[in-house]
Amino acid sequence: MYLVTVLGNLLIILATISDSHLHTPMYFFLSNLSFVDICFTSTTIPKMLVNIQTRSKAITYAGCITQMCFFILFVGLDFFILTVMAYDCFVAICHPLHYKVVVTHQLCVLLVLMCWILSVLNSLLQSLMVSWLSFCTHVEIPHFFCEINEVHLACSDTFFNDMVMYFAALLLACCPLNGILYSYSKIVSSILAISSTQGSYKVFSTCASHLSVVSLFYGTSLGVYLSSAATQNSRCTAITSVMYCVVTPMLNPFIYSLRNEDI
Repeated sequence: MYLVTVLGNLLIILATISDSHLHTPMYFFLSNLSFVDICFTSTTIPKMLVNIQTRSKAITYAGCITQMCFFILFVGLDFFILTVMAYDCFVAICHPLHYKVVVTHQLCVLLVLMCWILSVLNSLLQSLMVSWLSFCTHVEIPHFFCEINEVHLACSDTFFNDMVMYFAALLLACCPLNGILYSYSKIVSSILAISSTQGSYKVFSTCASHLSVVSLFYGTSLGVYLSSAATQNSRCTAITSVMYCVVTPMLNPFIYSLRNEDI
């Protein structure tokens, strides 16, 4: 699954770079999403595969904090880039005559840069707050990687860390989600206004792939973080985490390529 994820997303990046017909904002954002998905899975899966092969589940304190830092970074980037892609669809469908004027190359680069800046700041804040906690020796994490919602295993008080984590989850996940939902509500209104059945089907099929990715990623990732406040079922959390850490990045190349005539 890891090899399929890396190769599939790498092929999308190579196709976007090599074909001049794909040098458009949509494929620029898609190639960035593919790059983030490769990095996202590479923060957790290789270490898990080593653990399975060596039958050793040990990880150093520095390694755990580093893994957590990069994991939070790429999760945030996934959230933001999916939102930017929804905005791109919104302008293309609802304001097609203004599309080339509004969604310029400079704007695309600026939006991706802003995604990176916000994600890096959030990642550094969360990781530094965890590094300030004191942990007992030989702590066992009931998970396949160092996820931030496992900081309740620290010996010191984690109340403030939990509050920051849930606030960041609401701010950096729910706000982009609201933007996506608003964009697609406008898109649906535009689709319903199209008199041609063939035209409305073409527009719907273009957006269906993005909506399916958003549903998979947001549903499982938010489910893990928001449900951790109510339950401590580590097995259920680990299984749900596999969905957005492994399955969704693997499905992205298939979803975006099989339903796309250009690819």
